[in-house]
Amino acid sequence: KIPLVIGNMTSLQILSLFNNKLTGEIPSTIENLTTLQIIGLSNNNLSGRIPTPPPLLQSYEASNNSLIGEIPSSICSLTSLMVMLLDENNLEGAIPKCIGNLSSSLIAVNLGNNNFHGQIPENFAKGCMLRSLRIDNNELEGSLPRSLGNCKGLNLLNVGNNNLNDTFPSWLGNLDQLQVLILRSNRFYGQIESFDITVPFTKLRIIDLSHNNFSGYLPTPFFEHMHAIRDEYGKKVEPNYMREVKMKKFIIFEMNYADGLSITAKGLEIKFESLLSIWTVIDLSSNQFRGEIPKILGELHLLIVLNLSHNCLMGPIPSSLGNLSELESLDLSSNKLEGRIPTELKNLGFLEVLNLSQNNLKGPIPQGKQFDTFTNDSYMGNLDLCGLPLSKNCGTDEETPAIFDRDDDGDELNWKFSILMGYGCALVLGMSMAYIVFTTGKPGWLIWIVERVQHRFAKR
Repeated sequence: KIPLVIGNMTSLQILSLFNNKLTGEIPSTIENLTTLQIIGLSNNNLSGRIPTPPPLLQSYEASNNSLIGEIPSSICSLTSLMVMLLDENNLEGAIPKCIGNLSSSLIAVNLGNNNFHGQIPENFAKGCMLRSLRIDNNELEGSLPRSLGNCKGLNLLNVGNNNLNDTFPSWLGNLDQLQVLILRSNRFYGQIESFDITVPFTKLRIIDLSHNNFSGYLPTPFFEHMHAIRDEYGKKVEPNYMREVKMKKFIIFEMNYADGLSITAKGLEIKFESLLSIWTVIDLSSNQFRGEIPKILGELHLLIVLNLSHNCLMGPIPSSLGNLSELESLDLSSNKLEGRIPTELKNLGFLEVLNLSQNNLKGPIPQGKQFDTFTNDSYMGNLDLCGLPLSKNCGTDEETPAIFDRDDDGDELNWKFSILMGYGCALVLGMSMAYIVFTTGKPGWLIWIVERVQHRFAKR
C-alpha cells in the first residue's frame, strides 16, 4: 500500500510508482503535497476513489487499476494539468464538463475503458492544446462536439465503442494535424459526403469507421487527399502521436498517444502496444457501403491494413490493389464482389492475411508467391472459384495462372530462397517472441506483426 505518511513529504515534486503490485486506496493525504507536479500510479492494483489532487499537478497517470467512482470536481481547479491518463479502471458518472475548459493546458487525455456515460463535454475552448483524446469503450451518447474543431493540434481522436449517434464528422478535416481517427462501434450513420474543405485529412494514417451504419459509395475524394498514406514522404515523417511532452523545465516524458489501440484483421481484434508508429490502416468494415471499390485505393502505397469486409460492395476487385506494396492484411469478405481475382495481387510481397470469402468471385485462384500461403478459408463461399488450395479443379476452359512467370523465373527462385534464408534470421526473434507470448499472452497474429516489422527494417 501507499502509506498515509506520504502526505508529510511536503517538498515532493514527482511520485512515480508505475508497474508495481500496490493495493489499497490512493491516500487522501496526497492533497497536502502542494509542490507535487507528477503522479504516476499506472499498472498497479489500486482501488477506491480518486482523492482530491494537489493544486500544482501537471500529470496524473493512474491507468490500469481498479479505481471506482467519479472523477472529483476538484480536478477542474488544476489549471496546469497537461496529462490525464485514467483509462482501464471502473470509473463512472459523467466526464466533467470542465475538461473542455482545461483544454488550454491539457495535451493528452485518456479515459478509455471505464463506465462513463452521458455526453462528451461541448466546451473545448479556442486555443485548445489537446493532441490526444481517447474516451473509447465507455457508454457515452450524443454527438461529437463541434468545439473539438478548436483543437487545431489534435493528432489522435478515439471515441470507439460507445453509443454516439451522429453523421460523419467531415468538419474534423479542418484539423490538419489529425493522424488517427477511430469512430468504430457506435451509431454513426449516413454518407461520407464530399468535402467543402480544401485539403481534408491530409495527414490521416489510421481511420477506423467499422461497425457503424455508414452508407453510400466509398468516397473517392476522401482517399485522394490521404497524402500521409499515398505519398513517399510519409515514410520519413514520424507520426505526431509519438512525441515528447515536456513538463515545465525538469523532466521530459516520451509518450505514445496510440498505445493500446485495437485493430481488426482476419476477424481478430488485436490490441497493439507501441507498434502503431509505423502502421497505416483503413477499416470501413461492417457498414452499408455500396458500389464498386475505388481504383484510387491502389495509390495509397503506404497502406498496411485494408478492411472493407461486411458491406454491400459489388463489381470487380481493382487490379490497382496490386500496387499496395506495403500491404500486409486485405479483407474484402462478405460483399458482392464478382469477377476474377486479379493476378496483380501476387505482387503484394508482404501480404500475410487475405480474406476474399463470401463473395461471387469466379475463375482460377492465382498461384505462386504469397498465394501459396493462403488456405481454403480465404476463399470459401465463392462457388465458382477453382484451383489450389481448393479441391475444385479448373476445367480446360479455365487457364490456371502459372506458378512461375516465364519472364521472371529467377526472381521467383530468389524470392523463395530469401524466405528460406529468413527462417534462420527469424530464429532468434522467434525465441524472444515465444517468451512474450508465455509472459503476456499476446496472440500469434501479433507475433507475426513484430516479425514483419523486423523483416522490413532489416530489408531496408
